[in-house]
Amino acid sequence: MNAINELPPARLNAEIDRVFGLQQRRKLELRDTTPEQRLEKLRRLRAAVMAHKEDILAAAHSDMRKPRVDALLGEIMPVTQAIDLALKQLKRWMRPQRVKTPVNMLGTRGEIRYEPKGAALIIAPWNVPVFLSFVPLASAVAAGCTAIIKPSEMTPALGAVIRTIVADVFDEAEVAVFEGGPEVAQALLSRPFDHIFYTGNPEIGKVVMRAAAEHLASVTLELGGKSPVIIDESADVEAAAERLVWGKLLNGGQVCVAPDYVLVHESRREALLGALDRQFKAHAGAEAGQLPELTRIVNTRHHARVQALLDDALSRGARVVTGGQSDADACFIAPTVLTDVPPDAKLMQEEIFGPLLPVLGFQDLNRALELINEKPKPLALYAFSRIKANVERILRGTSAGGTTINHVMLHGLHPNLPFGGVNNSGIGKSGGFYGFQAFSNERAVLRQTSRISFTRWMMPPYSPRLSRLMDRFVR
Repeated sequence: MNAINELPPARLNAEIDRVFGLQQRRKLELRDTTPEQRLEKLRRLRAAVMAHKEDILAAAHSDMRKPRVDALLGEIMPVTQAIDLALKQLKRWMRPQRVKTPVNMLGTRGEIRYEPKGAALIIAPWNVPVFLSFVPLASAVAAGCTAIIKPSEMTPALGAVIRTIVADVFDEAEVAVFEGGPEVAQALLSRPFDHIFYTGNPEIGKVVMRAAAEHLASVTLELGGKSPVIIDESADVEAAAERLVWGKLLNGGQVCVAPDYVLVHESRREALLGALDRQFKAHAGAEAGQLPELTRIVNTRHHARVQALLDDALSRGARVVTGGQSDADACFIAPTVLTDVPPDAKLMQEEIFGPLLPVLGFQDLNRALELINEKPKPLALYAFSRIKANVERILRGTSAGGTTINHVMLHGLHPNLPFGGVNNSGIGKSGGFYGFQAFSNERAVLRQTSRISFTRWMMPPYSPRLSRLMDRFVR
């Protein structure tokens, strides 16, 4: 599919209709595909990703100056890991699941069958577009769905590689890629897909959900929000600082589950700020001119947005502990730790999605939990503690899409855990079996295996004796 983003609206809509029509017909055929047929497609997808590994790495550097390790860890490893899990488990996932038969259903046998939802739309973001195009695609293929992928126009080099890989592996009647801006997304969203998988921010998530409602399509929305970190009085501050810095440097902080702000017990606040300063200088350089290659902010518009968050916080009395350097022409802001950030600063109201880390103190853990619960439910929450009771209190006293204890972000890399948000941070789960489940309809099947059914005695006219028996039964 060539230069879709350059087509005039009428031609674009005609092309979308053509491909969507092909996939509507193919989705019916895919219902009958065997596990081995689906596994072969997944093997070809994995092989194509690995064959284009250097192309992906070069494109990631071109779009965002991603270091090789960032791109391998954030783009390629999640894809191969997801496919490898599906290759091992798909036959088990597809197998009908027997359910227990209650007393009032004696003479029947029930099972759950996983059937493909049908035609899927995958709208991928710019921060890790290979990951968030191909991991959902692997789930769609495993479930037996067709798919159209819409990569972000903000990372055009990676979008071109995604298009090439898909064309190498799939016929467009099964999987296709449409590149372009918001007008392409809007055109796709107007079609009656059976399932839409969107990754991005909550505001656009609402747009996607409204569009899906027009066709009563199911959705998986992987959104974002402000993912908090709690560090209590028992925590290993040096380890916490090292892990926070890793999480904040990865992809330039442009990760939906990146630590967004830190709540640290006042008794450990100064020690944490010192440890963060040392860790950032050790891993990101002391001065802007000495920094090693780090992933840049994706474009000048997003640089201006992150810079505005920093400037607003400073104007309200926040203090820079480390970092603060900025170069708009290079789309660069140094990893920056701030303290004394007032609660009304935009930095504490909006998802940062960049290399800024505000650190706030707390005296009482209950107050820290109140601060978290005053905000929309986050995609991720992190806690550093060596007190089991505190960890349990945090887990019971908050709600989040996922949580990592004594580290950050690793729950999102675990292939056997569900990934996703809750309410404002997302709807539905993905990853492993949960991704297969998202693209599948769990179809209830009941077989009457006995010649006699209990409903024979439930026919009108109803006798007083039957009424008494039913009264006893429902007790």
